[in-house]
Amino acid sequence: MPQPRKYATPAHRQAAYLERTRQAQHELLTQRGLPAGPAIPSMPGKARWASAIRQSRTLLDMVCEEMQNYHDDRSEVWKDSEKCEDFIGRLEAIQEIRDQLDAIDD
Repeated sequence: MPQPRKYATPAHRQAAYLERTRQAQHELLTQRGLPAGPAIPSMPGKARWASAIRQSRTLLDMVCEEMQNYHDDRSEVWKDSEKCEDFIGRLEAIQEIRDQLDAIDD
């Protein structure tokens, strides 16, 4: 027995699909705490972009703090090792990226 049609036409099926994808995108933005995009796609989403930059900055702050605490908890032997030098290099690179975000944050 054939399965009954959900949608009368392929156009109705595609419209339902587009609505589901729009809803999923909206839920994703809501979960991340970002404002919705502009109604007209060609308009810039400055508020959304600024919010994403602020969130990135917050995450980088968290990473820097955790990495610094990790470094502080290590032994003096580890702090004199090459692993520590590599670790400090990564930490400084992350701090530099964080500082660069400050320059573009409005």
